[in-house]
Amino acid sequence: MLTIAVVGGGAAGLMAAGMAARGGARVLLFEKNQKVGRKLFITGKGRCNVCNDCDAQTVLANVPCNPRFLYSALDAFSPADVKAFFEQEGVPLKTERGNRVFPVSDKAADIIDALYRFVRREGVKLVQEEVCEIATQDARVTGVRTARSFYGADRVIVATGGASYPATGSTGDGYRFAKALGHTVSPARPSLVPLVEAGALCREMMGLSLKNVSVTVFEDNKKVYEDFGEMLFTHFGVSGPLILSASAHMRHFGSKAYRLEIDLKPALDRKTLDKRLLSDFEKHKN
Repeated sequence: MLTIAVVGGGAAGLMAAGMAARGGARVLLFEKNQKVGRKLFITGKGRCNVCNDCDAQTVLANVPCNPRFLYSALDAFSPADVKAFFEQEGVPLKTERGNRVFPVSDKAADIIDALYRFVRREGVKLVQEEVCEIATQDARVTGVRTARSFYGADRVIVATGGASYPATGSTGDGYRFAKALGHTVSPARPSLVPLVEAGALCREMMGLSLKNVSVTVFEDNKKVYEDFGEMLFTHFGVSGPLILSASAHMRHFGSKAYRLEIDLKPALDRKTLDKRLLSDFEKHKN
């Protein structure tokens, strides 16, 4: 029987481990945190945006950097397959504005529990140890080493995530493993992140949440992104769904200057907005 070691117990690692076991492999799933799916707990403000209710081509059309990399994955497991999987695992889903799919309960924990039940049912063995190294011999993978022991494996799946949120375990281990094995590692760039303001204007508006606004992003005065939705001001800058999406199109942090323009009433032209303001001033003049 083929033995597969999966390093990382997040969404990708849980799904990979469960599917590998379902395919007939003996699977060891390594997770250094006390609980699996730790980062999932905070996705979508704790509600977990599972996927988008659209076809694979629409997903690819909205990936700003190297979408071709995702062709085979989306062909094998589309957003419709993701929805069907969780529905079959007992998690009812709903679709909200922007075709975003969430659990009906609005609880990320339900998604984590479903994935955990899946791997347990398929016979995956959970090993709660931190992998220090992927072992090789004669240019072949032989298993993984932890601080405590060596675990033999015919294949190793690295699902450690990026370096985006160290508190959840995403500390860039996968990059280190890949580099040690001789792979070329491209510089990591932030994406789907809040934005830090150069000045202090946002701090004065901290906590202010905006809905139904449009944001336009300019890179050295060239428009690179525009969309409509929700955002909020924080003590360091701006965040929210609209900002996270915008950040994926800002590919040159550190070398380019970016400017955001926010339209608070994008559905109104200037003349209609002027009438609305005059009406409000008259109505609330005292």
